[in-house]
Amino acid sequence: MKNTVFTGLIAATAIAVAGGAVYARGGHHGAPIDFETLDSNSDGQITKEEMQARGAARMASADTDGDGFLTKEELEAAGAERARAFASRMIERLDANADGKLSAEEMQKPDRAERAERRFDRVDTDGNGTISEAEFDAARANMKGHRKERAPAE
Repeated sequence: MKNTVFTGLIAATAIAVAGGAVYARGGHHGAPIDFETLDSNSDGQITKEEMQARGAARMASADTDGDGFLTKEELEAAGAERARAFASRMIERLDANADGKLSAEEMQKPDRAERAERRFDRVDTDGNGTISEAEFDAARANMKGHRKERAPAE
């Protein structure tokens, strides 16, 4: 049972981290975004205006009816497209035997398992090998605090 829970935690952590990475990269339909894309005038610097233009372009791309607003349906469609692109990249990257499917072994590369174990240990602040509800809540609050720190000031 303990091994099953740990394996589930590893998989959930990998998915959450990977999903967060895709969101953080902010690419069009989940595609990674690079410095050159954001530096639209190729001057070697990214300005606030270039970042705002990128945001406006993403808004326009998701606003399929062009009315200047995003509906729930438009947001869901944009999210579904990003999820499809992410899933394709994940299979492409991890499918070692090229069968179009990911096995538990392919998902649990050694470095991922080590990172997941370190994350677990960070949350398990009393070091007893389990995560209490209080430890879980503290980790979630800490994560929310980090997101707020990284969010751009308006």
